Amino acid sequence: MIKKISSQSLSVKYKDLKLNLLLEVTKAINNNLSKEGLLKIFEDFLRSELNIGKLVLFANEDEKWSCILKYGVGSEYNQIDVAKYLLNISEITTIQFSSEALNKSFEIVVPVFHKTTPLAYILLGDLEEDKVAVSPAIKHLPFIQTLANIIFVAIENKKLAKENLRQVAVKKELELASEMQSMLFPSSLPNDEKMEMAAIYLPHQQVGGDYYDFIRLNENEVVFCMGDVSGKGVAAALLMSNFQANLRVLLHMHKSLTDLVRELNKKVMANAKGEKFITFFIARYHEKTHTLNYINAGHNPPLLISGTNTMQLRLGCTGLGMLDEIMNIKEGVVLLNPNDLVLCYTDGVVELEDEQGEEFGVKTLNDLLLNFPSLTMKELNKRIVHELIEHKGKMPYVDDIALFSCRFR
Repeated sequence: MIKKISSQSLSVKYKDLKLNLLLEVTKAINNNLSKEGLLKIFEDFLRSELNIGKLVLFANEDEKWSCILKYGVGSEYNQIDVAKYLLNISEITTIQFSSEALNKSFEIVVPVFHKTTPLAYILLGDLEEDKVAVSPAIKHLPFIQTLANIIFVAIENKKLAKENLRQVAVKKELELASEMQSMLFPSSLPNDEKMEMAAIYLPHQQVGGDYYDFIRLNENEVVFCMGDVSGKGVAAALLMSNFQANLRVLLHMHKSLTDLVRELNKKVMANAKGEKFITFFIARYHEKTHTLNYINAGHNPPLLISGTNTMQLRLGCTGLGMLDEIMNIKEGVVLLNPNDLVLCYTDGVVELEDEQGEEFGVKTLNDLLLNFPSLTMKELNKRIVHELIEHKGKMPYVDDIALFSCRFR
């Protein structure tokens, strides 16, 4: 009779203990207690209340299984291969290792799942079932599993919440970077009796490495250019913004395009340290003499349309940042006729592939310019983008797309 009362008392004791523990864990989670704090509550319960002598807890963190909690064990737990011994276990069970030392250390494995995803595996040993004063730990295994599940789901939720906050922060930073990058492009382009210009930029990501610009040097001369940084994303955008700043400073220091390009190459080498390069086309146009001087530094050759004739502006040198010093630079000179058209573009235009893997190509681009001679520059750019969309079909954009068109009147 006395034994029966003692058993009932223990049962009531552990029922109250479990309820209080669940309340404590819930409060801890609501108070955003750290992972280490939650695991300490878990450890104290198993050690102090259930008298479980040995524990090793493996958790899946960053796609890698590692031990995040242990007590009562030596170095033998290092021999446990989670993939080999544990991943096929989905229910509380006894465990059998190939190592005798491990078999002596651990008796039970408690898997912790969220739906069908394993979050953790708890290895228990030295359960001290022979002590009369202790409620057998075997009876509490389902509760241990439930408690661990609550804790690990909370830990996973904390990780997801942290990752969501990180993604929100990254998104805001990218939005700010996109706004800053848009400020690098000219706010307006000329459309008067001398020339008509228009441009379109479609970054593959929120920010990119394509760049175009228009700068008036003096009453009679203007400069326009287009560049493309190797690579994509923020790194490319940062290098291009630095390049634009250097260009605008150096442009007023060097009358010669050749000297300008050499200095720009030095700046790119210093900033990119050989890890990235920039293809670049720059042209200076004299409005009275109708002369166009240009240098093409490894960029896709702009198309010059004069009546029904086409010319590719190829003369120049290697891309900027490829060599410490560019020795041989050829400067092109073209005398423009009324209504001649120049189209600058980046490789994202001509290399865009359709579902059969065929590129849009320079010929298609050239045919568009010849087939629609009466379009305004804005209309022409929109027409090209429309044809690009039709060409790619369901295929994604894989690079930035930039167009800069100019008609000389």
